[in-house]
This record gives sequence, C-alpha cells and structure tokens, in this order.
Amino acid sequence: MATKLKEVDVVVVGLGWTGGILSKELTEAGLKVVALERGSLPSPGKDFAVPYIRDELRYVLRHELMQNAARDTLTIRNNPSQEALPMRRLGSFLPGEGVGGSGTHWSGHTWRWTDMEFKVRSMYEERYGKSFIPADMTIQDWGITYDELEPYYDKFEYTAAVSGKAGNIKGQIQPGGNPFEAPRARDYALPALTPILSGVMFAEAAKNNGYHPFPRPSANASRAYTNPDGSKYGACQYCGYCQRFGCEANAKGSPLVSVIPIAMRNPNFELRTNSWVTKVLKDSDGKRVTGVTYTNVLNGEEFEQPAGIVLLCAYAINNVHLMLLSDIGAPYDPVAQTGVVGKNYCYQNGVGATLFFEDKSFNPFISAGGSNVTIDDFNINWAFDRGPHGFVGGYNVAGGFNSALPIGYRPVPRGTPQWGKSWKAATAKWYQTAMTINASGSVAANRYNCFDLDPTYRNAFGQPLMRMTFDYKENEQKMGRHAAALVNTIAKSMNPTRLNEASSRDSWTVVPYQSTHNTGGTIMGTNPRDSVLNKYLQSWDCHNLFVVGANVFPHNASYNPTGPVGALAYWTADAIKNVYRKNPGPLVHA
Repeated sequence: MATKLKEVDVVVVGLGWTGGILSKELTEAGLKVVALERGSLPSPGKDFAVPYIRDELRYVLRHELMQNAARDTLTIRNNPSQEALPMRRLGSFLPGEGVGGSGTHWSGHTWRWTDMEFKVRSMYEERYGKSFIPADMTIQDWGITYDELEPYYDKFEYTAAVSGKAGNIKGQIQPGGNPFEAPRARDYALPALTPILSGVMFAEAAKNNGYHPFPRPSANASRAYTNPDGSKYGACQYCGYCQRFGCEANAKGSPLVSVIPIAMRNPNFELRTNSWVTKVLKDSDGKRVTGVTYTNVLNGEEFEQPAGIVLLCAYAINNVHLMLLSDIGAPYDPVAQTGVVGKNYCYQNGVGATLFFEDKSFNPFISAGGSNVTIDDFNINWAFDRGPHGFVGGYNVAGGFNSALPIGYRPVPRGTPQWGKSWKAATAKWYQTAMTINASGSVAANRYNCFDLDPTYRNAFGQPLMRMTFDYKENEQKMGRHAAALVNTIAKSMNPTRLNEASSRDSWTVVPYQSTHNTGGTIMGTNPRDSVLNKYLQSWDCHNLFVVGANVFPHNASYNPTGPVGALAYWTADAIKNVYRKNPGPLVHA
C-alpha cells in the first residue's frame, strides 16, 4: 500500500537538464516543486576530482554514470517480424542516471536546429513536391518556428557556457562562423575553443574542396565564466576526458553546476533521490493527472506524490515508457497507423574514416569534448539539392578528437592483426599519428520505427519493458552512401600515408556505441491526431501534464539534440509561469 504524501504544486520526474531548468524556473516563480530522481546525487567537487575522475575502466567500460542494463533495459528488434530481445548491456546509446542525467557525461556539442527541421514536411513538399516523401516516411512539421525558439536558444547557450563563433548575427554573415546557420541575436557566450592540429588540417582540406569549415559550438568553457544566474565555470583544461565523464574543471556545461544548485538553494524545492517513478496517476475522467507513484529503491517503500502539475523530464526513452505504462494517450500501431504514443522513434546515422600520417603528431589525449571543426554544406545548406540523391535530411562532417582514451582509442590500418606482437607494434606506431573524419546524419521518421510495450519481458516492478523497433531505411542508406563518398574525397585530398575509408551501414545494430541521441515517441505537433503534445509540450489528453526532452522531436536531425532540448525546456517553463498557472487548461485548442 503506497503512502500518500502532501500535495505539491509541481512534481518533476527526472533531474537532468530539462528537470533542472524547469525546477529552477518554477521555484523562482513561487511554485512548490518536488523532483524525483531514481539515481543518486553526485558531488562534482568530490566525485569528479583528479585523479579519481580519470578512470577509463570505471566510467567508460563499466558505465559508472549510466543506467544499469541489468536493472533497467528495453527490448530491441529491427523490424516487426523479429522477436525482440532484451539489451543485456549498454552499447549503441548510453542513457545517464543520477542527478544531472546525461548532461553530466555528454561532450557538450550544442546546436540550434532550424526551420529545416521544424517545418520539414512543408519545406520539402514545397521544393520537391509531395511525391518526393515516401509513403512510409511519417515526418511532420513540429508546430513551432525557429524565430519563436531563438531567444530560448540564446538563454540556454549563456546558461551552459557554450563556446563558439557565430556565423549569422541578425542576418549579417560573420567570417569564421557557420554561414548556413539561422540568424542569432548575438554571438556565443564564449569564444571558440583553441584549435588542435587535426581540426586545422581538416579545415584546410575542407576549404580546398570548396566547403565552409567552422569551430563546432560546444558547452566546454573556453575560459572561466560566470553565467547570468551566477553559476561559475572553470576554463577547459583539454584533459581528453570528456565524453562519459564528469568534468574535473567544472568547465563542461552541466545542470549539476548551473541550474540544479540554484533550485536546491530555493526553499520551494525538494529533491528526493533513489526514487523510481512507476506510474503517472489520472483522475476518474482521465482529463487531468493527479500525481505519480514511486518506489524508494533503497528500501522498497512505495509512495504516492499528488501534484497540481506533473512534468516528465527523464531521459527520452524513459519518458515514453512512463507514458505507455500510465495509459496516457493512445499507443501507436504501425500497421493500422493509429495512436500516437510510441510513434516516430528516430536515432542517428553516421560514417567515419581514419587517416594515418607518418609525419604528424596529433597528441590526441589533449582535446575537449568539442575539439572539432565542422562543415554544414550538406546539412542545413538549402542550396545543397537533395533531389538528384533522393533523400530527405542532411549530415554534417567534422575532423578532430573527443576523448581519445588509452584503452579504447587504438587506431590501426585495416588489415592489422587484431592481437599479438604485430598489433602492439601498430598501436604504438599509429596512436600519435592518426586522426578521424566523421559524418553525423539525420534519420527521417518511418511508420515502422517505433516504441511499444513488450508482451514478454518485465522489469523489477512487474511492468512490461519497452520494446524498440528500429532500422535504417532506404532514405538513410542513400544518405550514408553520399556521406561516405564525401568523407573519403576530403580524406584522400589530405594525402594520408594510410586510410581506412568510410563506408555506409545498411542496417542498425545495438551492439557498438554510436550516439546517445534517441528521439521521438511522445512527439509534438499541431493536433492530437498525429502528436502527443502541443507546441508547449503539454499533453493533448491531460492539460496539467508536460513532457520535456528529445522524446518530443518528430524526427532526428544530424545535430546533437541538447540545444533544442534546453531551449524547449525554457520555452515550456515560460508558458507554465506566464500563462498556464494564471488560467490552467489547454494552451492550444485542437
């Protein structure tokens, strides 16, 4: 029997970037907020200090900051004809766990998604005609515009200490930045990171091939910084330990060093760790949610936390799972194409080449999470004609390093023995003298890529695991081949001693790590027939439920998702503070 607690104004499920932003903003507005986090609370000053944090075994191979797949997982299949099996160990993606979530162990790459994503269907139909989009491609406009979100991008970038070089300020193209980006009101919070040799070489090759390189914007503070809320960041040390690690210098944009400490100082805020939410509760007519039930994972006690507003701010996959478990919204059926919850799951597409130079020394262990130079000529550049290539979306290409660690980073030319004396000699020879060029591509939504509840496997609470059905479709295969050819052209122009050429993947597998960029499942849109949430991330079914995170994206871009995730969190917070709390009810009428 669950113990029923005193009602609060807001309950937040999950305390990473989105939960942290909303907790800070709503407590400052005078609302009583309780945040429930199923993991623990790390201390950046203690847990991420040198030398403790520089432990590749602990954080990379044993996934210290990630969800434990032995305790919580999902089942995986490529298509509906297959039997889905549980993911027994983390591989393709690495969801974070604990206060700070994936915002603790990310690399910091922070992009602004534009109307090429937000108006994806209408823009492609206008340019290429409706027949250009395959019948099974379920892309749709998001119901929001870049102009609406631009101030919130700015707010997030200045909160997260993003370093970069603007390419378009108020319509004026800026030398050294991304000439294809949408207009911004001002430059980034901090100057771009110090370039490294691999990035300099890639930039020169890209220019020589007629492209437009620029430093990748990233939440790695290029110098000491105090953000508008008073949170202090140290300068990046280029230590090489970024992705999958907490930051030893407090230089990485993280909710743990910015919005969460501010919320925790507010008497209106309460954090409960080790609190695993199992269900969102509804009232008798199903028009409102009334709170959540959760279990203390340390002692098994169960509680009911009533609340006037429920905010789902967990990792994207977990938000979708909780909606399905709570029976909020109609579950998606890919065959009948009915329902909406679970629809439009998307991942990312990518290819990469490794270049070996006998006459270079790259020092790959000296880098930041954002030590990359990027080109966007085949991504948000609308002058790139997709018509002859037959695909929707785009990809960005980058050269540089990110966490080239002693155990995991062992570049050797293809054909090298995989063990023994020859392998050891090759790793010694090429570690310092190799660099990579990688392309990251978008994934268009497809009717058969989706989530639902698994009929066979259950979690520790006896609830069905979530089932993921996903594979690359023809659209991604065409894009992958185009990206691989482009990467190889640039690589060959650099005249490496040896080259492991890029090649595209026709099918996806969950086994090797690729990216933690999972999107979709509770998508936003303009009406309840084809979306779960309205433009303010408010549930069409229950007006006092808001669901925040990359799970709201109707498709996935080539860019990392954290920029729009953070911007949408601020956008939703403003809607709750300034509109909803004054007159509770639907913010958009269907």
